[in-house]
Amino acid sequence: MKLSFLSSLLILVPILLLSQNKIDLKAEFSTEKKQIKIAQTITYFNNTEDTLYEIYLNDWNHSFATKTTPLAKRFAEEYNADFHFAKNDDRGYSVITSVKQNQEDLEFDRLIDHIDVIKVFLKTPLKPKESYTINLNYIVQVPSDKFTRYGMTSQGDFNLRYWYMTPAVYNGEWQYASNKNLDDLFIPVADLTFELKFPNTYHLTSELDQIDIFQKDSMLTVSLEGKNRINSKLFLNHTKPFNQVKTDYFTMVSDIDDENLNMIDNLVITDQISEFLTKNLGSYPHEKLLVTDIDYRKNPIYGLNLLPNFIRPFPDKFQYELKLLKTALNNYLDNVIITNPRKDQWIIDGLQTYYLMKYVEEYYPNMKLAGSLSKIWGIRSFHAAQLDFNDQYAFLYMHMARENLDQPLTMEKDSLLKFNKNIANKYKAGVGLRYLDQYVNADVVENSIKEFISKFEFKESTTADFQTILQENTYKNINWFFTDYLNTKKYIDFTISEIQESRDSVKVTIKNKTQTNVPISLFVLNKDSIISKIWIDNIKDTKSITVPKENGTKVVLNKDFIVPEFNLRDNTKSLTNSIFNRPLQLRLIKDIEDPRYNQVFFMPIVEFDNIYDGIVLGLKAYNKTVLKKAFYYKVSPQYGTRSNSFTGGVTLNYNQYIKNNDINLFSINYGVTASYASYAEDLFVRKLTPGIQFLFRDKSNLMSNKKQFVTMRLVDIHRDQDLSIDADETEPNYSVFDFRYNNINKGLEDYISWFSDVQFSKDFGKISFNFEYRKLTEKSRQYNIRFFLGTFLYNDSYQTSDYFSFALDRPTDYLFDYNYYGRSESSGLFSQQIIIAEGGFKSKLNTPYANEWISTINGSTTIWKYILAYGDIGMVKNHGQDIEFVYDTGIRISLIPDYFELYFPVYSNLGWEVAQSQYAEKIRFVVTLDFKTLFGLFSRRWY
Repeated sequence: MKLSFLSSLLILVPILLLSQNKIDLKAEFSTEKKQIKIAQTITYFNNTEDTLYEIYLNDWNHSFATKTTPLAKRFAEEYNADFHFAKNDDRGYSVITSVKQNQEDLEFDRLIDHIDVIKVFLKTPLKPKESYTINLNYIVQVPSDKFTRYGMTSQGDFNLRYWYMTPAVYNGEWQYASNKNLDDLFIPVADLTFELKFPNTYHLTSELDQIDIFQKDSMLTVSLEGKNRINSKLFLNHTKPFNQVKTDYFTMVSDIDDENLNMIDNLVITDQISEFLTKNLGSYPHEKLLVTDIDYRKNPIYGLNLLPNFIRPFPDKFQYELKLLKTALNNYLDNVIITNPRKDQWIIDGLQTYYLMKYVEEYYPNMKLAGSLSKIWGIRSFHAAQLDFNDQYAFLYMHMARENLDQPLTMEKDSLLKFNKNIANKYKAGVGLRYLDQYVNADVVENSIKEFISKFEFKESTTADFQTILQENTYKNINWFFTDYLNTKKYIDFTISEIQESRDSVKVTIKNKTQTNVPISLFVLNKDSIISKIWIDNIKDTKSITVPKENGTKVVLNKDFIVPEFNLRDNTKSLTNSIFNRPLQLRLIKDIEDPRYNQVFFMPIVEFDNIYDGIVLGLKAYNKTVLKKAFYYKVSPQYGTRSNSFTGGVTLNYNQYIKNNDINLFSINYGVTASYASYAEDLFVRKLTPGIQFLFRDKSNLMSNKKQFVTMRLVDIHRDQDLSIDADETEPNYSVFDFRYNNINKGLEDYISWFSDVQFSKDFGKISFNFEYRKLTEKSRQYNIRFFLGTFLYNDSYQTSDYFSFALDRPTDYLFDYNYYGRSESSGLFSQQIIIAEGGFKSKLNTPYANEWISTINGSTTIWKYILAYGDIGMVKNHGQDIEFVYDTGIRISLIPDYFELYFPVYSNLGWEVAQSQYAEKIRFVVTLDFKTLFGLFSRRWY
C-alpha cells in the first residue's frame, strides 16, 4: 500500500512540474539604439480538454508600431495627440527573426485587427495535458515613455512593462486582446528565468529574485528568476532611485516620492502598510513587492495629485502613506489574483478602494476631505470641507451617475470612459463592497475576501467564484449585488412617501423610485443622535414598516450614506410640527450639496461679455451644486461698468435622462432663458427663449463621440433701435421659430459635423444645410472642408435690410447666439472678430450678404504644424441681381482649432489684399474667453 502511494507520488510530481508554464529569456540591451535583443523560450501547458492547433502570443511592444493600431486609436478617442504627432523614432515596434519548435521554423502571422498579437501555427497539435516549447528570437525597439510613462526616458533610462512576448490564456477559447494603455494584459502564471546583459552604468530594479551577477569589461550580466509570476516590470536607471525596506512580511521596493520624510517615519510607514496588507489580504507569496512612482502617477489619489506643493492640506506623512498604500494594494492584488482584467477588473478595483477606506478609518478616522483647510475660517463653512476623507469615493461615482455617464462595473474595460476607468468605477466597486459589508455584517465580506484570495492564489478566477464564496458565508440574499449593482447602471433611489405616528411607534412607508431591488437602511433620530437603525430589503415598489418611536424627532433613510443613492434630498421625514422636512439654507459660492437642507447659492459675478457693457459685476442666485441636478435655476442681476446699466438673465432648466428605449434617446432638456444686455452703444436687447432639445447618443458605447441633437425653440427678440447709428430699418421686435437637427462625430483624426436648420418668422422663412469634415492624416497633415447652402423660402424684408440675409463673412446673428464681443462694430479691432458660420469667408468682399440664396465651400490644409493655407469659393444670389461668384485665399494660424485662430487674407475678388493699404484691418481672428468652454476642451478626454 505504501509502495503504491509512493509510486503514484513519483509519477505525479513530474506531471505537476511539467504543468507549470515557463519563460526563459536572454536579453541584451543597446542603449544607443534603444533596443533589446531577445532570445526566448516559452513552455506552455495545455490544461484544458481541447486539442490546440495554433497558439497566440502577446507582443504588446508592437502596439506602438503605427498610427492605426488599437493603441493609437485609443489615444485618438481620448483626444491625446502626443502619439499621433510623435516622431517615428519615438514609437516602438518588434522585429521577429525566428520562431522555432524543435529546431524547425514555425509559420506565424500578426492578426489583422490586433497587430500586437501573434498567431503561431504548430506543426504538431497540442493535446490536453501536454505542453509546447517554442524558441523565439526578436528585437524590441523600445518606445518613448511619454505615451504611457513606460518606455525609454529622455535621460536614457529603461522603464519597462510588457516588453517581452508572453503566451495568451486559453480557457476554452483564446483570451487575447490588444494593448490600449489600460494595463490589463491577461497572461497565465509562469516561472521566469532571465539573463540580462546591459552597461555597468545602469542599476537594475525588478521584483524577481537575483541569482547571479558578473561583469565583463563594461557590461553586466544579471540572472533573475521568479516562481508563479504575472508581472515582470524592469527598470534600468542611471541613478538608483529605488529604496528597499525589509519588513517582517516582505521587502517593499519603491521609488514613490516620500515627501522628504525622515528615515524612521519612512520605515514605520512601510512596516505598517506591510502589516495591514498581510493582515487583510494574507501572506504575500513573493519576497519583494515593487511599488513604483509610475504606477502611482497612472493611478493617483485624485485630489492629492492636483494640489501644488505650496498647498499642503494634508500632513506629509498622510500623503506618502496613502500614495504608497494605494499603489501597494494594486500591485499586491495584481500579482496574486488572476482574473481577466478587461472583464473582471472590478474585483481588484473594489478591493483596492475598500481597503483604502478601511485604512483611513483605522488610522485617520477624523481626516476630512479638505484636510487642514477644513479648519480655516471662510473655508470651514463649506459642506465640502466638513466631509470625511472617505466620502469622496461615493461622491465621484455619483458625479458620473448624475451626468448619466456611469457604466456597469462588469463592462469591459476598453469600453469605459476614461473618468469611469480611472475613478468612478473603481470607487463604485469599493463603495459597493462597503455597502455589502454593512448589510451582511459580522465581518462576512472581509473573511470571504481572504478566503477568495487564499483559494484562488495564482489560479484563474471570475466574479462567479467570488460570489460563490460570499454566498456560502451568509444566510442573507446578496444576489442584488451581483445583478443590479455590478451588471447594470440602475440607480438606487428611495424616499419616505408617508409616515403615520402613534404614541410609541411610527409606521414608515418607503417608496423605491427606481425599482432597483436592493436593501436600504432606516434610522430613527433624536435631532442628530441615532436611536435605532434597521435594514429593509425586497422593496420592489413600496413597503411599510413599523419602528419604535421612542423619543425620535425624525426618520431618515441612509443617514450614514453607506448606500450610494442617486438623490439624498428626499430621505427625511420630520416627526415634529416643522413646516419643512429640510430647512432653507443660503450659502455663498457653489458647494457640495448638503442633503439636510434646501440650499440656495449666491455667487459674485465678474465677467466680460461685450465691449458695450464692459466689465460686468453682479450676483447670481442658483441651486446648482457640484453634483448635477435635474432641475436647475439661475437668476443673475448684473451691472455693466461701461454701459452704466443693469443687465442680466434668468434660466430655468429641467434635464430628463431617458433610461430605457430602443432609439438611443439619451436625454430631453426643457428650458426657458431670458436675458437683457447691450448689443451696441447705448442699445439693449431683450431675449426670451423657450425650447426643448432631444439628445441622441449610443448608450451602449459611450466611448463613441457621435451625438445627435434635435432642437426646437422660439426666439423672441426686442431691440432698442437708434436709426442714427443703425441703418437697419427692420422692425426691431421679432420672433423666430427655429428647428435644427445636428449630427456630430468629433474625433481627433476624423471630425464630421453637419446640421440642417429651418427658421420661420413673420418676415422670412429660410432653410440651410452645413457640413464640415476634418481629417488628420498619418503624416500629421490636416485637411478641412466645409460646405454651406442656404436659401429663403420667403423673404419680405430684403428690400429694406440685410438684417435677416445670409452673410458671406460676418453673420448679423439676429438670434443672438454667437459670442460676439463687438457685434455691432463696423470698424476697429472687434469688427475683425470672425465666427465661422453661414458663408464662412474671411475677406470682406463687396457682396457681404445674400437675400435669396448662398452656396459656399471653405477649405484649408496644413503647411507646417499649426500654419495652414485656406481657400473659400462660393456663389451668392440677391433679388434682382445676377449670381455672383466669390472667392478668397490666405494663411490660417490655428493655435487651438475653433478657439484661438488668426486669418491673413492673401488674394480674393478684391485682388492681392496683402498689397493693399490698411492690411492690418483685414486680418480676422477667432477668440474664446469663456472659461467653461475652454474647460470643456481640456476635459473632453475624460468624458
